Amino acid sequence: MRYYKQLLYTLAFLLCFLPTISGQTYRILISNDDGIESPLLKVLSEEMAKLPNVEVVISAPAENQSGSSHSTDGRELTVEKIFKNDQFFGYAVSGRPADAVRYGLRVLAKDTPFDLVISGINRGANVGNISHLSGTVGAAMEALYHNVPAIAVSQEVRGVNTQASALFIAQLVSRYQKNGAPEGVVISVNIPAGELKGVAVRSMGDAYLDMGNYNLKSESENKMVYAQRLGLVKSQNQKSDTYAYQQGYITITPLKFDWTAHEMLETITSWELKLTKD
Repeated sequence: MRYYKQLLYTLAFLLCFLPTISGQTYRILISNDDGIESPLLKVLSEEMAKLPNVEVVISAPAENQSGSSHSTDGRELTVEKIFKNDQFFGYAVSGRPADAVRYGLRVLAKDTPFDLVISGINRGANVGNISHLSGTVGAAMEALYHNVPAIAVSQEVRGVNTQASALFIAQLVSRYQKNGAPEGVVISVNIPAGELKGVAVRSMGDAYLDMGNYNLKSESENKMVYAQRLGLVKSQNQKSDTYAYQQGYITITPLKFDWTAHEMLETITSWELKLTKD
């Protein structure tokens, strides 16, 4: 009997704190690779701020850094406070997207940590092998480096309702608030243009851009100037995110840091490579 009384007292004590626990502020750091002036960043941040008990902080590159992957500037940072309509908007960081996230997580979260990092909304898809080049994905990966869960969100350049994209991400964030975010994973979301057919969870695969075409513009004795010409490629791999995206589906792809080809570890070990001597 004494045990059950103690249990009831403990439960009553915990119930007293439930309103406080459920009302805890959920802090979201938002960044991108298109730069702090991107209107898509503004739409996303405003939609996230509408969620209950959410605090949004913006730390984004001062200028467009598209295609910078997970690179870092490596030099001193200049950070400027940006105001819009006389209201504080966010921090413009002179470095790469990863630098902006690192600044947010190391400086702006010094006293109160962030629960989530969202990178986007990016202009242009980051499906398939293009993801390796993406500053949007790179910014989200920087969050994982600091053990903070992250979402990377990208959409087609034209023909997409950005408000609807932000609402879709809000649905995902609400789930994170309620059930917790997956650890060690970036959820990469890509939203195509046109009539959407549904949501497809797919692995990363194929590249929808052919970036290996160069046209010679000018040539002198020791110098040549080329213009890069991008070509669109149709995916043939029905299991890939690129294929689903091109078929009109919002794609969701969980990404991890580990690039190891684990199936090759034993094979390479069997090569019995030895140290060489002069």
